[in-house]
Amino acid sequence: MALFATDGPGTAGSNGWLVSGERTVTGHAIVAGDPHRFIEEPGVYQQIHLSCPEFDVVGLAVPGVPGIAHFGHTGTVAWAITNAMADYQDLYRERLRRTGAGVEALGPDGTWHRAARHTETIHVAGEDSVEVEVIETDRGPVIAGGPEGLDDGTPAALSLRYPPRVTADLGFGALLPLLRARRVADVDRALDAWAEPVNVVQAADTEGGLLHRVAGRVPVRATANRLRPVPAWEPGHEWTGWHTPPRAGLTDGVAVMANQRGPATPLGVEFAPPHRADRIAALLAGKERWSAADMPALHTDTHLASAGPLLDLVTALDGLGPGAAALRDRLLAWDRHMDADSADAATYAAVRGAVVRRLAAHPALAPAAVPPAYPEVLQPWLALVPRIAYALEHLLRAEDPYGIDRAEAVRAALEEVAAEPPAGTWGDTHRLAPGGPCRRPPAARSPASPATTTACCAPPRCPDSPTVPPAARPPATSGTWPTGGAAAGWCPTAPPASPAHPTTVTSSPCGSAANSPRWSPTSTGSRRKPMTDPHPAPAPSPYTARTAVHEQELDGFGTVRVLPLDPAADAGVIHRWVSEERAAFWGMTGLTPGQVADVYAHMDTLDTHHAYLVVKDGEPVALFQTYEPEADRVSECYPVQPGDIGVHLLLAPAGPEGVRPGWTAALASALMAYVLVGLDRQRIVVDPDVDNEKAIARFLKQGFTAGPAVVLPEVDLPEVYLPEKKAQLAFLRREVAFPA
Repeated sequence: MALFATDGPGTAGSNGWLVSGERTVTGHAIVAGDPHRFIEEPGVYQQIHLSCPEFDVVGLAVPGVPGIAHFGHTGTVAWAITNAMADYQDLYRERLRRTGAGVEALGPDGTWHRAARHTETIHVAGEDSVEVEVIETDRGPVIAGGPEGLDDGTPAALSLRYPPRVTADLGFGALLPLLRARRVADVDRALDAWAEPVNVVQAADTEGGLLHRVAGRVPVRATANRLRPVPAWEPGHEWTGWHTPPRAGLTDGVAVMANQRGPATPLGVEFAPPHRADRIAALLAGKERWSAADMPALHTDTHLASAGPLLDLVTALDGLGPGAAALRDRLLAWDRHMDADSADAATYAAVRGAVVRRLAAHPALAPAAVPPAYPEVLQPWLALVPRIAYALEHLLRAEDPYGIDRAEAVRAALEEVAAEPPAGTWGDTHRLAPGGPCRRPPAARSPASPATTTACCAPPRCPDSPTVPPAARPPATSGTWPTGGAAAGWCPTAPPASPAHPTTVTSSPCGSAANSPRWSPTSTGSRRKPMTDPHPAPAPSPYTARTAVHEQELDGFGTVRVLPLDPAADAGVIHRWVSEERAAFWGMTGLTPGQVADVYAHMDTLDTHHAYLVVKDGEPVALFQTYEPEADRVSECYPVQPGDIGVHLLLAPAGPEGVRPGWTAALASALMAYVLVGLDRQRIVVDPDVDNEKAIARFLKQGFTAGPAVVLPEVDLPEVYLPEKKAQLAFLRREVAFPA
């Protein structure tokens, strides 16, 4: 593992640097950075200017996410981030089993615990829909495998534990305060609420304030959690708290971050090699005073500091054929700049790719090329060839090469490229192959194909381990990566509306309008007025054909059927009921029909909560809901017993004829029969609002025993927010409702 993880993989990352006022021509600090990204269409960042009476901010926003989280300038303070490379997500090996009640997971206490489970339907354009079983243990959602194991029969499952899922906090509490920030102290306070990704933040303000800190949540846990999937059924792998985000200062008026070891070192395992940070620091040291206008010289630097390990081996080779010897001399004379018009850069990329392929074919490593059993979506990150490409510089210098003759691999690569050199310059051999959610990816390339598999738009720069410019790479190519993304540098002395400040350089070569998808409305055609029958027959009830989970004849009242709620078809009826003032206790007043449908569509995905439409003689008369108390907020307020079930009942408004005496009690008896007898439960719990005196009296009259008055905590669900509620608990045992 150390061969591939210890500051070795040359994966692309972000750059950031902060230059204090003592090192600038204006006496005010400069914040600069490159948010390295994959080349995407559309790009993940959008440069915006957000102006309103409350704030005036420019920066790079992520469409769909509120605020300007990563790179922003409010006129008096500016901030930028790089990824801290912290380790804050854990994988657990799970032991799962199916039972009559669902799925259970073996916990560290040696007992089996109920896992949350539901089914989601994924609608695929142009193909059949796919049903996906979603399982979540006490650790987190299962991302691979399940009770039956992996696709190849391997008895394994992996669950993912990560801070926002544990804390139910996305860190969005930082977003609005950032927009309002005027000083670095404001930025600092706002970022105390940040969750993920864990970032190194650099900020400066017009009063000379500087900030260099880590922001985000990293759990305290065993070292093994950070290195490999750990067994969920063994103790010692629990999270026991949170690390305090580290802070750092400046050296000679400069702070540089490029995902290398730095302030976040105690929080991570694998960091980027130091050569990008070293190159930026060396460039900044070459000049005493800097301006925002000088920053493009750093943003566009093409020097490939990571070429050293490979070229050192090239230097030591002898006994080469004439062509390979000439190629060696040419590479050693190369200035190590990955410029678009450089033929030497193209040759170096070809040699590096050949070395990667030869190492991957070596018997010591070749067994790792067998695709693992994990889902296909994870396999690009587990593929052997790109992992060797990412880690090449470290592999070439590692003390224990596991029997691999690295010099021989480099020798063979030189001979191979000398026999068939690349045609043209680095810019000729690298062409854009954009990826993104709106297009199918290109067919996977064979590991034996040329290393120059992807490219960027002009000016293409660093393949291999990144240069200073932003480097984007596909996860499964064979060793050369293009650049792309956005770069920004600004001095926080000027208002954000100025066209010259901040000095912002943005590159989005793949987002051309010509290639963007277009959406157009669909024509429904003309409508004809239907012919009418002067004596139409009564329309059949739309509920007649629906399958009931319970049906019962109520003496003197008719037939009651309990139907699983159809969120789309029944939303209109339910919306009318919950919108009335009498239904205020239901907590859905003010929702639109669409929002009501969304609430019950979400509930329909759960195994623990169910909704039903109660119909009498073809007419809807009530909304009935059941839930597992241990999966509900009520479990925080009373000791749940085996066999408990919770219910909610909302009666439809009375018709013109009013409510017949005894109707509510008769309906309740039918519903109690379904729950206690049909579902074989021992006790019902209800939690009406303490002010809903009519409902409380009705329950007590039906045989419920009053429990404690409690405060149900607030709950923020995906589709609805449930505020804190003062409730009167009441219980009905089966032997009371239905004596033997």
